[in-house]
Amino acid sequence: MSGTDELYPPAQYGWGWVLLAIGVLALIAGIAWLVVVLTRPRRAVAFAAAPVPVPAFTADVATVLRQEYLGAIAQVEADYREGRTDARRANLELSRVVRGFVNEYSGIEAPVLALDDLVRMGVHPALIDAIGRNYYPSIFRRTAPVDPLVGADAARTVVTTWY
Repeated sequence: MSGTDELYPPAQYGWGWVLLAIGVLALIAGIAWLVVVLTRPRRAVAFAAAPVPVPAFTADVATVLRQEYLGAIAQVEADYREGRTDARRANLELSRVVRGFVNEYSGIEAPVLALDDLVRMGVHPALIDAIGRNYYPSIFRRTAPVDPLVGADAARTVVTTWY
């Protein structure tokens, strides 16, 4: 046999090439995972329908709650009559009192909801009327505020007629 007919072992790759191939495969798998995660449809967030105001109180508790808030309305009215507060501030306080009553009585988060949100929820018309006619114009418009005595009557109507 001549020296040219000898068999040579196959060429071996260095460890660096093997690690590079594994890294490329891991990178491809990571990109595929990102594509799947970022392009899958999002779960729809279902908002609960407007809460149905259901009084959770017995008649006695509801009566006590009404009396408490009617007292708060009378206090705001007295502060205005005696000059301790101006008309704009009195209407702001009446709005706070009425919204607090609705929140405490029925669980509707009236203190943080805008008038449009309350209309969409379909709350009692007395609340919409009181806020829309008395409190919003007095608080947000630059014109003369609505008479707080009228606002106090509207607040009493809300408290006495709420569900």
